[in-house]
Amino acid sequence: SSGGGMCAVPHVLHPAVAALGPSLPATVAQSVCPRALILRVGWRWLLCAHPHCTPGLVGSGSDVAGSAARGRLGVLFFGTLLYSPLTAAWVTHCASPHYHCRSKAEMRHTCRGTINLATANITVEDSCNFIISNGGAQTYHLKASSEVERQRWVTALELAKAKAVKMLAESDDSGDEESVSQTDKTELQTTLRTLSSKVEDLSTCNDLIAKHGTALQRSLSELESLKLPAESNEKIKQVNERATLFRITSNAMINACRDFLLLAQTHSKKWQKSLQYERDQRIRLEETLEQLAKQHNHLERAFRGATVLPANAPGSGGSSKEQCCPAKGDLSDEDDDNEFFDAPEIITMPETMGHKRTGSNISGTSSDISLDEQYKHLPEDTKKEKRTRIPYKPNYSLNLWSIMKNCIGKELSKIPMPVNFNEPLSMLQRLTEDLEYHTLLDRAAKCENSLEQLCYVAAFTVSSYSTTVYRTSKPFNSLLGETFELDRLEETGYRSLCEQVSHHPPAAAHHAESKHGWTLRQEIKITSKFRGKYFSIMPLGTIHCIFPSSGNHYTWKKVTTTVHNIIVGKLWIDQSGEIEIINHKTGDKCNLKFVPYSYFSRDVARKVTGEVMDPSGKVHFILLGTWDEKMDCYKVLPGGGENGAEGRQKAHEAEDTRLLLWKRNPLPKNAENMYYFSELALTLNALESGTAPTDSRLRPDQRLMENGRWDEANAEKQRLEEKQRMSRKKREADAVKATEDGTLYDPYKPLWFERKKDPDTKEIAHVYKGGYWESKEKQDWSMCPDIF
Repeated sequence: SSGGGMCAVPHVLHPAVAALGPSLPATVAQSVCPRALILRVGWRWLLCAHPHCTPGLVGSGSDVAGSAARGRLGVLFFGTLLYSPLTAAWVTHCASPHYHCRSKAEMRHTCRGTINLATANITVEDSCNFIISNGGAQTYHLKASSEVERQRWVTALELAKAKAVKMLAESDDSGDEESVSQTDKTELQTTLRTLSSKVEDLSTCNDLIAKHGTALQRSLSELESLKLPAESNEKIKQVNERATLFRITSNAMINACRDFLLLAQTHSKKWQKSLQYERDQRIRLEETLEQLAKQHNHLERAFRGATVLPANAPGSGGSSKEQCCPAKGDLSDEDDDNEFFDAPEIITMPETMGHKRTGSNISGTSSDISLDEQYKHLPEDTKKEKRTRIPYKPNYSLNLWSIMKNCIGKELSKIPMPVNFNEPLSMLQRLTEDLEYHTLLDRAAKCENSLEQLCYVAAFTVSSYSTTVYRTSKPFNSLLGETFELDRLEETGYRSLCEQVSHHPPAAAHHAESKHGWTLRQEIKITSKFRGKYFSIMPLGTIHCIFPSSGNHYTWKKVTTTVHNIIVGKLWIDQSGEIEIINHKTGDKCNLKFVPYSYFSRDVARKVTGEVMDPSGKVHFILLGTWDEKMDCYKVLPGGGENGAEGRQKAHEAEDTRLLLWKRNPLPKNAENMYYFSELALTLNALESGTAPTDSRLRPDQRLMENGRWDEANAEKQRLEEKQRMSRKKREADAVKATEDGTLYDPYKPLWFERKKDPDTKEIAHVYKGGYWESKEKQDWSMCPDIF
């Protein structure tokens, strides 16, 4: 029992249980959580809600226990992708997960399924059916007995979701600050003083009760000694007996209070002592860890000075493999205080924000002309001109340890990071960078053979990681409703649109289409953790590539990105994991393996291997290369697969079958001073006319950072985050009010994307619904929110 045993509070059983097995008694089988129990009725295993699970909720069915039955449950017809047809199941809800139970075998371990309502999407299909999904693999189709019953369920679930979101928001707000802040310490000290004051009050009351009790007994004794009529004596005797009982009871209470006060005072001192001990231990641990980090730094430098690293090791010179680590000057490890020193040049940028960036801006010329007016005087070809440089990264120092020591184990998106760790691009712009080698998809669209086409799609998948080799800075977390467009329809034949569709968890939707015959779309959620010496970044979500002419539909997921040497040493990035690319039309597959780097391996660094197979599993092509340099394709010769993997490996020796699928473009000149941006990345944040007011190019903190004004950028970043936080709280308040008023609340919906189920993967994700480019043509952005 995860709930720690049976719950003492009685649970409410829906009267419809009798219809499932009237001759069999309903017995409590096992507790699965503090708020729910599994019940057995015959061979049915049901989940029953705790009556105080979520006060005020209204669920399915009639009121069982009158006003005492605050929590509700009911029977719904349940089905997922794995179960068909729909099966009757019992469902409960609370402000945390949404539970249902199905089988006897699983009763001893857990309920059949849960969905976190804070991030769940509740969609009504028709009069009786509705869907609960978390946007990924979990999707539950539920059917009520009537439209009224369905609406009661949807209303209850929406209320529980609003409460869950509110609790999550409170947790998020606390996560926006450092773990042990001065405010927390002050609050703790205030609480301790208040408790001490209450203890003193109790002690005073104890003394007063004893004093007044003694006075009362003395007065009664004096009254008894007076000479009064017999009838009066009898009354006085009764009063004296009752006073004696009061004195005995009061003394017992006084003794109990005294014992409690002594115990509380004793334990309070012990708790304060223990708390102070833990604080001292933490300070000593931080000091020790900092010393160890410095020692590690010195040892690492001494090792580099005494030993020549192999050519494929990260950071080694004289080889293309040195890409694993940024060059010195980007992130230096030479300072004993672990400070960051960046590129030596500082470019002074203009003070005004809302202007078109041109070559004169880079040299320092300021302008007070507005964006629209400046574009008015520019010829059309100047507007299309792509910039080839940005201001150099300033040489600002930063004590890394002072920020990172309180962030171990936390979600990266919730860590309050200054812009010193960022690069002047948003997450949406980084997502758009996947299209740098879009020509691979252009070539794939021309292939008539689906297996050959799959080779180019695989190469495109690998090429999206080539921009990460040097990019050790993190992009700006996009604000909810933020967008980014990249219109290259005239130059290269494609255009792209991204939108931040969710804030917690952060999720971005992306849609790109080309006149050369392909469409790319994805919805990516980023989860990340700081593990002390490295960051782990795990993108969740499926990428879709569709070729309309052939109907081939490919899907795959991204691998894990790891940033090493966070505390000491030079930062370097590695990609690891496996990718399975599936053609849902033909059944062809490609398995790609990103080999993690190891100091003890003699293999080439950043190696990627792959096999392209038909639906029967026969390998037709072998892929070999590195994710930072190139990918080659080898055709498996007849008979090459007779000896399994060993036979397929010999195909690599058949040089006449080798085909270069992809090779990385060289970086621009002085890229090390410009965040190691590629040619495409340098153009992404250049101001363009006609974009939506929510476009990342117009984000002020990002623009200030690009211009080298980092202190102002940090202040602006805090303002934007606070503005987003207030907007979220207003939506939560509106949702609670609508639920209390019994009206439907329209939750936040993205402007340009809508949730749809993919017919091949059966997953629900945000898909472009159209309208953006039409609005741009009309220059009608009246529907866009004010997020900047």
